[in-house]
Amino acid sequence: MRKIRDVLRLSAEGLSTRQIAASLAIKRTTLRGYLERADELGLSWPLPPGLSDTDLERQIYSRTARDVSNRATQPDWPHIHRELRREGVTLSLLWEEYRADHSEGYGYSRFCELYTRWEGRLSPVRRQRHPAGERLFVDYAGHTVDVIDPMTGEVRPAQLFVAALRASSYTFAEATWTQSLPDWIASHVRAFGFFGGVTAKIVSDNLKAGSPRPASTTLRSIGPTRI
Repeated sequence: MRKIRDVLRLSAEGLSTRQIAASLAIKRTTLRGYLERADELGLSWPLPPGLSDTDLERQIYSRTARDVSNRATQPDWPHIHRELRREGVTLSLLWEEYRADHSEGYGYSRFCELYTRWEGRLSPVRRQRHPAGERLFVDYAGHTVDVIDPMTGEVRPAQLFVAALRASSYTFAEATWTQSLPDWIASHVRAFGFFGGVTAKIVSDNLKAGSPRPASTTLRSIGPTRI
């Protein structure tokens, strides 16, 4: 209980959660839990003079017990992981299905955060550094988009070109009629105009229009300007 008292005291003195966590050697999630429960209970520093450690513990952890009983239903992460391998399935769609069955379940951002955390335990991940402006990843989306002629009503499928800066994920996308070389080059020109410069490298993922052989290929861009 001493740490809870210290958390409330240091918070009242204006220290940030990061500073308090470092000072008391506790996790920030635990610290925030103390502060949230104290706020819900109307407890603030200085604590009432007659509030003993036993009373403080009873109030704080009785709230914890209620939190556990009201905890949102955990999604079936292995099922979600398998579903994401299917074409056209996204986390957004799977979250909507989850909330349809569990109306009091996690919000979308929390759902994505928990899935990312769960997925991270499946296998080791090697972090890669991507300096800003170094690489532009380009590809065509797996699905075409329908374009309707407003005069004739004719529906034509169009290819969706996508280019994304690796460091920031800043993205350019446009529809073209084909994946032929003229459309491929023209889409790059418009993408560079959109970004306002040229990256040091262009990375194409096994795309026939961008590579003469079936392998992930890095294409060096031409131009002195870098983003």
